Amino acid sequence: MGHLIEFRDVYKIYQMGTEAVHALDGVSLAIDQGEFVAIVGQSGSGKSTAMNIIGCLDVPTSGSYHLEGIDVSTLDDDQQAVIRNKLLGFVFQQYNLIPKLNVLENVELPLLYAGLPAGERRQRAVQALERVSLADKIRNLPSQLSGGQQQRVSIARALAGHPSVILADEPTGALDSHTGREVLGFLQKLNAEGDTVVLITHDNSIAVRAKRIVRLQDGRVIYDGDASDPRAVVQPADSGAGADAGEVRI
Repeated sequence: MGHLIEFRDVYKIYQMGTEAVHALDGVSLAIDQGEFVAIVGQSGSGKSTAMNIIGCLDVPTSGSYHLEGIDVSTLDDDQQAVIRNKLLGFVFQQYNLIPKLNVLENVELPLLYAGLPAGERRQRAVQALERVSLADKIRNLPSQLSGGQQQRVSIARALAGHPSVILADEPTGALDSHTGREVLGFLQKLNAEGDTVVLITHDNSIAVRAKRIVRLQDGRVIYDGDASDPRAVVQPADSGAGADAGEVRI
């Protein structure tokens, strides 16, 4: 059985005037079904580029990216969109809920685009909302919910598509620290139930809630291992890590 996600010597190079910027500089990485991995790094580390490639929103300049054994780097935009809709569930910092639709309708929306019949859409949406403990809010509008509840709706929306990977990009960035911990608790719960979660963050205090941390710096992997290992949150001395090692983003 192959890996769920696999980067093989991935480079992403942008031309900035006369300078070539290596956003990813030879990254090799494998993530298996059922893992909870945090990809961590400061601004400019390459973590957003890595997320865009994992999320089939971008392709490597060289090297390859395989998702469920499919070489995504060889696909055109339309084929990538099909893979994205079928295999990936996105959770963003901004919840991206539609204000005029109620909670149930928001969760059903991607399933509507996917062409699922009404009965199945509703069943999947209700099940997903039950998993994030919001089945009692299905008729509410987003404006009637707290920030944490809105983020849980967006997690349910990701789950409803039965994705292979939940890809969460700074999912607590718009929340206070207490609510952020609650949302992370739901991601941990989903992982314990078998879902694969890839979390993108700059914040060590959030990353350590994952089981494994992959730390990027200057487009390279500088740590990949157990989240509970002290080395997971300590950056090399020359990176100015001391200032942010305990940073909690409120």
